[in-house]
Amino acid sequence: MDDVDASHAQAAQHISESGNLITSQINGIRYIEKPPLPYWIIAGTYRIFGQNSFATHLPNSLAMLGLAWLAWAWARRAWGPRAGLYAGLGVLTSVGPFLFTRFIIPEAELALFLLIALYCLLTGFESIHSTRFYCMWACVALALLTKGLIAPVFFCGAAIPYLLLTGQWRRWRDLKPVTGFLLFFAIAAPWHILCGLANPDQGHPIGNHPTLGNVHGFWYFYFINEHVLRFFGQRYPHDYNKMPFAWYWLAHLVWLFPWSLFLPALIAVAWKTRHHWLQHLHHDAGATVDFYLDHAAREDVASFVARLKFRVRTVWLLSIFSAFGLLFFCISTNQEYYTFPVWPPLFILIAGVMAGIEEKRGLDGTPSEGTNSPHPLLSTSWLTAGQAVFSVIGVLVAAALAWGLWDSRNLPYVADIGTVLAHRGVGDYTLSMSHLFDLTGASFAALRLPAALAAVAFFIGPIVGWVLRLKGKQIAATVSLALTAAVFLIAAHIAFARFDPMLGSKQLADTIIRDGSPADSVIIYGEQSDASSIVFYTHKFFAGKPAYLILPRCGQHGEGTPLLWGSCYPDAPNIFLSDDQLSKVWGTGERKWLFAQDINQQKAESLLAGRLYPVQSLADKELWTDRPLK
Repeated sequence: MDDVDASHAQAAQHISESGNLITSQINGIRYIEKPPLPYWIIAGTYRIFGQNSFATHLPNSLAMLGLAWLAWAWARRAWGPRAGLYAGLGVLTSVGPFLFTRFIIPEAELALFLLIALYCLLTGFESIHSTRFYCMWACVALALLTKGLIAPVFFCGAAIPYLLLTGQWRRWRDLKPVTGFLLFFAIAAPWHILCGLANPDQGHPIGNHPTLGNVHGFWYFYFINEHVLRFFGQRYPHDYNKMPFAWYWLAHLVWLFPWSLFLPALIAVAWKTRHHWLQHLHHDAGATVDFYLDHAAREDVASFVARLKFRVRTVWLLSIFSAFGLLFFCISTNQEYYTFPVWPPLFILIAGVMAGIEEKRGLDGTPSEGTNSPHPLLSTSWLTAGQAVFSVIGVLVAAALAWGLWDSRNLPYVADIGTVLAHRGVGDYTLSMSHLFDLTGASFAALRLPAALAAVAFFIGPIVGWVLRLKGKQIAATVSLALTAAVFLIAAHIAFARFDPMLGSKQLADTIIRDGSPADSVIIYGEQSDASSIVFYTHKFFAGKPAYLILPRCGQHGEGTPLLWGSCYPDAPNIFLSDDQLSKVWGTGERKWLFAQDINQQKAESLLAGRLYPVQSLADKELWTDRPLK
């Protein structure tokens, strides 16, 4: 578990141990800037499996399996078994979902709740029962408790235009707006109300800048600071970044890779079928009647037309949802993974187009009666071209990896990859993938196995898939693409494990537990998030005693995030020390352990010159104690 993970894991850890479902804490400081449901779920897994990495990441893993299953079921119903297979593989073998489920962010759970809500909206009108609409309201409420106000905004941003386009707004009573909203309110409101009551305003807060004893309570902090002001880039503290416009859009080619290779085919199909967009959309569309008569010879024409309408409405609903989400975060502040909820819908749409091309469907999406449709959806050459691009990319990637392996052939294996990284600080490390830009040629000495595995996969897999595509073996070609991606992701998983000394501090925590005593104290020179995994893994050893931080309490220049607002409350524990206080307590009483990252190591060494006893170095991190170890 890395230090980003461990900060959120501490919130779940506190809930699990205290039973306080309202106000979570990180290192003893109240932490109320995030919705609680992800922490509640992880706290539950801690009760079952213990406080460990497996229990921490299990909810994300289950959410991804749920997304894959729903993508399969949805695409299967709309386009058939082949599309269902491709949609499920897309969710499980693409780069973005792999990267952004490796640490604790709630995007996978959010995407699952929203996709279920959209599916219930689409299918609810088919049934005389109200169960699916109530499920829709419940899932939007759970999504709100997962990620905040963005959940109902995203859902309504797709649902309202969809209902207007289809004319189903006329059946608004079927949506159960009164009882459904009461269910939504019953699920989503209690925590917000109770958290606001438990965390009221303190003192006389003015503006958006808290001071010690004068801080806005939960309702202002959560709704205004964390939602409204974050959207406009005015949130305090400003501990986040915004992706450049071009990179924001181009990055989605990476997050959806390798399935993004077929986005041109998706766009081409959308353009080619533009005159059919509104056909079969409305309940009483005249074109649907004509179509029904044209296909009257079919054995089950009613179910055929129903499936066609379901397909058309699927395309509209998922397209609107994806477009709204992408445009929203193009305007707002963003991180690489903020658009995660739109990725599964895009995989479903890509899968539908790929299956339609491979099955030689007509422009209206209906199967051809012979070997070739007189008006095919799109030529299979579009898929062949995507596979050819994949082959070119594969050869280039394999060549780059082979060069790195050859260049580092005489270098010894390096267990601590952090010692050979460049520390370029791209985005000041506020972007989640900043550390990948720190790779150097020498770092290949620590990545030989995953680099070799990825090189072989990229050199062989895409070419095999291209040959299969040229031979007309469409399913085999697409499955080979998924298998190539799967092998690459396995290699990437091994590589990320090699990054553990750089991203996490568990080894330092193990050293403290092995050589220390429960009466000792841990001091972090800098942000709590610099060493949050030490705090998490030593939590039980120190019986919940928080770590001290060398930071000003309620810092007036953004110091102490994400604990800044909580530290301004009068009842916050006094775990903040100045340099003078550190110098005075160092070497007195029980043993002290001091942690510092590279940017603070020189300050610590200058302040405590001659009084530091080095214990362990790990990547760019240093651990000292104030007296010799026995």
